[in-house]
Amino acid sequence: MEVVANVSSANVPSELDSKALDICLAKEGVFDTLRTMSSNELQEVATCIRKRILEVVSTNGGHLSSTLGAVDLIIGMHAVFDVAKHPFIFDVSHQAYAHKILTGRFSEFATLRQYGGISGFCHPKESASDYFIAGHSSTSISLGVGAAKARALQNNEYMPVIMIGDGSMSAGLVYEALNELGDRKYPMVIVLNDNEMSIAKPIGAISNYLSQILTTPLYQKTRHSIKKVLQKMPDSATYLAKRFEESLKLITPGILFEELGLDYVGPIDGHNIELIINTLQRAKEMKKPVIIHAQTLKGKGYEMAEGHFEQWHGVAPFDISTGSVIKKSAQIAPTAVFSKALESYCNDELVVGITAAMPSGTGMDRLIEKYPQRFWDVAICEAHGVTSMAAMAKEGYKPFVAIYSTFLQRAYDQLIHDVGILGLPVRFCIDRAGIVGEDGETHQGLFDIAYLRSIPNFVLFAPRDNASLAQAVDFAYHCDNAPCAFRYPRSKFVLEDGVFESKAFELGKAELLIQGEKVLLIGYGNGVGRAYYVRESLRKSGLNPTLLDLRFVKPLDKERLKILCQSHTHICVLSDSYAMGGVGSALLEFMAEENLLGVAFKSFEIQDSFIPHGNSGIVESALGLETQSLADSIKQWVGV
Repeated sequence: MEVVANVSSANVPSELDSKALDICLAKEGVFDTLRTMSSNELQEVATCIRKRILEVVSTNGGHLSSTLGAVDLIIGMHAVFDVAKHPFIFDVSHQAYAHKILTGRFSEFATLRQYGGISGFCHPKESASDYFIAGHSSTSISLGVGAAKARALQNNEYMPVIMIGDGSMSAGLVYEALNELGDRKYPMVIVLNDNEMSIAKPIGAISNYLSQILTTPLYQKTRHSIKKVLQKMPDSATYLAKRFEESLKLITPGILFEELGLDYVGPIDGHNIELIINTLQRAKEMKKPVIIHAQTLKGKGYEMAEGHFEQWHGVAPFDISTGSVIKKSAQIAPTAVFSKALESYCNDELVVGITAAMPSGTGMDRLIEKYPQRFWDVAICEAHGVTSMAAMAKEGYKPFVAIYSTFLQRAYDQLIHDVGILGLPVRFCIDRAGIVGEDGETHQGLFDIAYLRSIPNFVLFAPRDNASLAQAVDFAYHCDNAPCAFRYPRSKFVLEDGVFESKAFELGKAELLIQGEKVLLIGYGNGVGRAYYVRESLRKSGLNPTLLDLRFVKPLDKERLKILCQSHTHICVLSDSYAMGGVGSALLEFMAEENLLGVAFKSFEIQDSFIPHGNSGIVESALGLETQSLADSIKQWVGV
């Protein structure tokens, strides 16, 4: 097995060491083996893991730079802690690929993010070594506190081991957990993988030396003794001693954690496996909450991805030798259309906007770069971002909030309390709506219609193609009397551009695209494209359905809907959302109010289950959402 030429590492062997490969292929736990290996042998294990990650991610796509950077830390964790006894809890677990490989999934790793294969995140249903599912950030320390509480009640000595990236430290949930942990003092080791934010700069050899000193039993014992003495002495006699301890803390960059009541170690070199193991072992022996701050290089081992390059965070299949994407979509992505459309309104200095740690993913990067005083990345702080934009709306600005459907869930109380109650005109641009594919359950954008439709004052609408997405931005720009939200898919719309002429959105007005008879196909957003192609298929069977673009799910076009319900025998709803609380629910509520329930009604929205990861087309096919399956279901239902 040859190492790829672009895998950069000191003295990389032309052939991977057989012992290293045996470790990676092991089906049982590797704890006992790893802890007996030399530094060189452990480095060869790291090389083997990085080779496997590159092989698979370059073929399947996935997260790359962050997981390559975490390999050495994860090897150290498995060398010091037996994962069968200590819960390993990863924050945003796309950095945990090495953990998957070291826990019996080397061969299965080839199925990464594929339908029926292993997840791109940790998942307990996949392996007992995965303690918890983790697709959204900043949950790990809270989970660790809960696990530690349970172990304290059970008199269980095995402590949780956390790995959290520095980006996740921007969320308030982390500090809520740290606040309680510092008070309760549950034994726990938290590895802070600092690969981008540069929380603190290392102070060379002095910092590394002090980091090791601070974990030694002698230092800890001395410090404890000094504190006991200080408690019995008057303040006047302890001033110098207190100043000495505070000065020692100032030499290291962990004051925040120390003040929260946790012991801090670091920063250490997150690629020096021997140092990592020694530090983890000492932290383990301390039997209290310890944060180990490790600095790593994103993309470590793959030269062209090494560094803070956002494009290497999540990647499509690529050529390892050149780094170029193997296959690009010819159609312009909705995100790019949204970004360009919003930019056209930026001459208005009242237009402002945010995203939450996804500048390129939402298309906000170009606006942040061009208008840094009016567009911001608020980091992984969706709740804060929404509330801050509510205040800007109150001040007369036109805020655009671009957040993925799955992440906007994190700000639900703010949507109600800070935006909805006052009816403030914040514009929510909901990217990644519908099936998102390989990221799976934690990222499917299927809840936004249900969780937004229940909030008074909100206006909800959706474009059907790229041209109408630009019109959606225009409508949002002019929506000054209420909060509004529009949704659009990840990669492309089902409906190709140019099939229908794009018209401006009018509040609460649907658009009749094709007049037919008997069967009414109601599409919303991406569902319009599905309905259109289903209609083309049904025509071959002699049916001539009417096609309606609902456009607004709140408020509904009640006048037009009443007429159409009375003139058709069957109504079919198509929308990339959950049926429960979705578009069909809204229509049934309306029909019940208007006594229109005599017409046959069927929603082809997604039923009540979490949707697994995999290629979007394959997932949709499995759900019966491809054209032929939908057409066959409708024909059987109608009786054709």
